Amino acid sequence: MTTDFAGYLYVHFKRESADGEQIHFALSDGNDPLHFDDLNNGQPVLFSTLGECGVRDPHIVRSPEGDRFFMVATDLRVFAVNDWALTQRWGSRSIMVWESSDLVDWGEGRLVEVAPPEAGNTWAPESVWDPEQDAYLVHWSSTVYDDAAHEGESYNRIMYATTRDFREFSPARTWIDRGWHTIDATVIDHDGVYYRFLKDERARGGQAPLGKSIFSETAASLTAAEWAPLAEGIGLGAIKQGEGPLVYKSNTEDKWFLWIDEFTAERRYVPFETTDLASGEWTPSTDFRLPQDPCHGVVLPVTAEEHERLSKAWS
Repeated sequence: MTTDFAGYLYVHFKRESADGEQIHFALSDGNDPLHFDDLNNGQPVLFSTLGECGVRDPHIVRSPEGDRFFMVATDLRVFAVNDWALTQRWGSRSIMVWESSDLVDWGEGRLVEVAPPEAGNTWAPESVWDPEQDAYLVHWSSTVYDDAAHEGESYNRIMYATTRDFREFSPARTWIDRGWHTIDATVIDHDGVYYRFLKDERARGGQAPLGKSIFSETAASLTAAEWAPLAEGIGLGAIKQGEGPLVYKSNTEDKWFLWIDEFTAERRYVPFETTDLASGEWTPSTDFRLPQDPCHGVVLPVTAEEHERLSKAWS
């Protein structure tokens, strides 16, 4: 499928508040990849009334045919129960799913259980089309315990399942297990290589000198047994810490953008850029405008028709 893109849609949630943990949209200023404004006056465009009645970390994938979009999100509302320990031990094992043919009408969302009973949480789901499996690979972070009582200690690893319709999913498998907390995986492909970005969730120091920051790795297949390390501690210096990476390519040139959530009281997403994805080197962007309180999400390239439709629906 060849598509002429003419703008970008940023799909995200906002910080914990009465309506922050819902689906928010922001639209680029034309084909400018770094200047965005909230749609719907900064109010949510979609609400979850299922499960935890809140959603975080939304992600959208365009079908390979280009005629369908699938959105997945974490089923979680921290504003209601601010207990991260409980959330990781007895959180939702489902993800929220919406689908649309036009990015405006998303119909009724649905909860789909994807994590196994021994999982304590299901965080930051993302979807990527895998031509090798002729299916979408949907991945997320889960703590996994040895017994049904979820006792003892565990850590987040990345799991995945495959689907063709976002209704029926294969049994979950482990995708990434470092033996320590790893969350917030995201993937982009270029010239036959997949680039994967993740957060090292360990506290910084000791065996984790670059903890609480982003690292990257590469492989020629999404399900490769081994991924080659590319870069660690991405962005440190310009930011104190990082999580929730999102990555996308410019519509007009060979340039890529990587947003990293600093997750501090003063600042959330900070954008970086590179003209050489394989180098692993990222430079802070200097000219950008992001929506107020931008949290973990995705930037999706859109056509001129889609850009206009989104603008008219939620200006």
